[in-house]
Amino acid sequence: MTDDVRNIVLGVVAAGISAALGWLTRTYLWKRKLRRKQRFFGLPDNSECVLVVNRSAGSSDWTVARRDVFALLELSAIIKDCGAHAQIVAHDAMQQGFGERTEFCIGGPYSNQRMAAHLRSLLPGVEVNTDTERGPDQGAIRVGSELHRWEKGTVEHVLLARLTADQSGPNARPVFLASGQHSNANHAAVRYLARNHGKLLRKYGNSSFVLLLKVVNSQAYGPDVVELVGDVTRTAQAPAPTTSAPGPSHRAS
Repeated sequence: MTDDVRNIVLGVVAAGISAALGWLTRTYLWKRKLRRKQRFFGLPDNSECVLVVNRSAGSSDWTVARRDVFALLELSAIIKDCGAHAQIVAHDAMQQGFGERTEFCIGGPYSNQRMAAHLRSLLPGVEVNTDTERGPDQGAIRVGSELHRWEKGTVEHVLLARLTADQSGPNARPVFLASGQHSNANHAAVRYLARNHGKLLRKYGNSSFVLLLKVVNSQAYGPDVVELVGDVTRTAQAPAPTTSAPGPSHRAS
């Protein structure tokens, strides 16, 4: 074998080894990223989760608002990436304990009984005005002593939460809440979760958190322009203040 042939063979072998190492590295990083995502969402391979949906406001039938359907589609993409399976359940047909399966609950307590139950049990520091009559406090969200009003199409607030049981084991599953003042805000919260789950994982790990988000000028920008009002985890999980609620709330339902 001449030196030229030997150099060519060595070059081909080196290129093959380099390509294999590169592929192995990319595969390892991809799998590590996937495993972190699966742990955050509580969706290991072939696991099951439930999508709890409300009924469209003002409807007596089980109809899902268009924006909530969009939110379900974004969640479906996450679930598929994790290799899990989803079941869609109506809010008033959901009878399951907390932590058995990952749950994504969408919609405000005025149209989602399951959400109302979660807020009562898990976030006692939150009250939502569920009055159907128009008024300055209709749909207002109170977190502790802070009141956040709804200006339809201009300012819409939504609570985005990841909650785990107090004594969650390695197999316990979280529940994700997207409780907004409008279905557009629900969609915005789910999109925020999908886009920022990596940042949220780095900040909170697999612990519980409750974020208050504000959707700005939704009539022009839809669910795309979202501002983080703040982390309200401690306040939302604390006992409710003694101040009066902003009108009829989910606790009265």
